[in-house]
Amino acid sequence: MSHPFATLTPDLVLDAVESLGYLSDARVLALNSYENRVYQIGIEAAEPIIAKFYRPERWSDAAIREEHTFTRELAEHEVPVVAALELQGETLFEHAGFRFSVFPRRGGRAPEPGNLEQLYRLGQLLGRMHSIGATRPFIERETLSVDSFGHASMEALLQGGFVPPRLLPAYQSVARDLLAKLDELFGRVRYSAIRLHGDCHPGNLLHRDNAFHVVDLDDCRMGPAVQDLWMMLAGDRHERLSQLAELIDGYQEFGDFDPRELPLIEGLRALRLLHHSAWIARRWDDPAFPLAFPWFANERYWGDQILALREQIAALDEEPLRLY
Repeated sequence: MSHPFATLTPDLVLDAVESLGYLSDARVLALNSYENRVYQIGIEAAEPIIAKFYRPERWSDAAIREEHTFTRELAEHEVPVVAALELQGETLFEHAGFRFSVFPRRGGRAPEPGNLEQLYRLGQLLGRMHSIGATRPFIERETLSVDSFGHASMEALLQGGFVPPRLLPAYQSVARDLLAKLDELFGRVRYSAIRLHGDCHPGNLLHRDNAFHVVDLDDCRMGPAVQDLWMMLAGDRHERLSQLAELIDGYQEFGDFDPRELPLIEGLRALRLLHHSAWIARRWDDPAFPLAFPWFANERYWGDQILALREQIAALDEEPLRLY
């Protein structure tokens, strides 16, 4: 049985875009995206646009529109975010069974790791975004939790038979120990869930013309504010403490960060490890995934995962990062 994206040909992509009234110059450039399919489309006598074709059956129409509403809300408050283009009052379209949206093209460079001046500015940007995200909840989109990112991820991996039999007992043991710690941590640390970017790694915060802008809110969801901050930190503990101080100093200009969330950082890192493996497993029937992640089926990958999960258990026992 072929994957649904198998029928998404260049001609279909062009037909979909032109169904909105655009006149393409027939140039189609596939961009780096696995969850969805994203293309740069050349437009006659105009700037190219970006067309995103959503993975079938992942999000409901209501959930996609909720993402678009959030990005428009941010843009209306002058938060620099790349929002879906609205045509005749709509941002989500359908063509030949595919749902898609179009976006203006916005390029840029990821932040420099450890650059304190950039981290301060990123903190300002995220503080502005979260101050708006905290004003009301998502209704249709998921909440980041140990159940959704942790227990469900482990279940998907075990049911799919991806862990090599020789390593299965060790993987199950370490994953269960880790999940028990995460259940305790997230039950103990109190936080207010807000609307988040959700996948705020440096590649989704791009720098251009001396300013940063936010891209790709496809994974936006409810969760603790620190989820959008911790992936900005890199290096040893001393370096991360300095980076955290700059990030939060900028953040506090526009939003109130609750330092009680800081113990969640290593827990969120652990959930990301589990969820990433489960994400690949759930998408393995998509031909793009075995090509992009050939090491996923190797025993060495799972040995490394066991080691990484053990390291996360140890990290959860260490003193959390603190503000100066």
